Amino acid sequence: MWPFTRTPLVPVLRLTGPIGMVTPLRPGLSLSTLAGPLEKAFEMSTTPSVAVIVNSPGGSPVQSSLILKRIRALAEENEKKVHVFCEDVAASGGYYIALAGDEIYAEPSSIVGSIGVISSSFGFDKAIAKLGIDRRVYTAGRSKSILDPFLPEKAEDVERLAAVQRDAHDVFIGVVKERRAGKLKGLDAELFSGAFWSGKQALELGLIDGITDIRTRMRELYGEKVRLKAVPLDRGGLLSRLKRMPSLATAGAIMESGADAALTDDLVSTMETRGLWARYGL
Repeated sequence: MWPFTRTPLVPVLRLTGPIGMVTPLRPGLSLSTLAGPLEKAFEMSTTPSVAVIVNSPGGSPVQSSLILKRIRALAEENEKKVHVFCEDVAASGGYYIALAGDEIYAEPSSIVGSIGVISSSFGFDKAIAKLGIDRRVYTAGRSKSILDPFLPEKAEDVERLAAVQRDAHDVFIGVVKERRAGKLKGLDAELFSGAFWSGKQALELGLIDGITDIRTRMRELYGEKVRLKAVPLDRGGLLSRLKRMPSLATAGAIMESGADAALTDDLVSTMETRGLWARYGL
């Protein structure tokens, strides 16, 4: 435990960015990067509270679930209350994580909700046919090339994906109903349609508990002298990121071959990340 202090201290974890999307230069939010900071936050607190700020457009449903479960486990083990504050966006997986809070707050213009599951891609089969390019795929297992963007779309592949999405959606809905039991005010057809709302609308629907910011709420609970101390996240640091990049010799060989895989992956990740934020007008 941290040394006793007369000044009440509330640790603050700021969870920003996509969830589970990891590239060498842009690690996303995941349990592996948050496990240490989460434990530190609950150890640091000299009050019955830990604060979490969420600003995320979503991402991996698995990592969202793992993070929520870890926060709840630590809260119960340390007998702490979790206060979540939504910033610009707490949508999809971002809202999933926000559900770890005993109390959830947002700004009036925050984007909250998007309780649904999405998968998006492109179809290039007509384009490569026009260019006279043959797509050659060899698999062991007839469904191994499911939803290949360079092959014509198959109805059975789409139905298989839809079944997986339904399962993930049902889990998400179950968590919302459990964590917001007795507070939800909208109809299921509306709440779980995948729509998103402003903080003001989310409050009316029972998705959050109030409109306020972290400093105001913590001062209401612990007085004007309360200290809010940020807990740094382990993003690996610049040095460790550089270590994961190709060596100069390797990079040179890659460049000579005409394909820099690391830069390509990073570019694709940047586009996907931009798409996640753009979905909510940001």
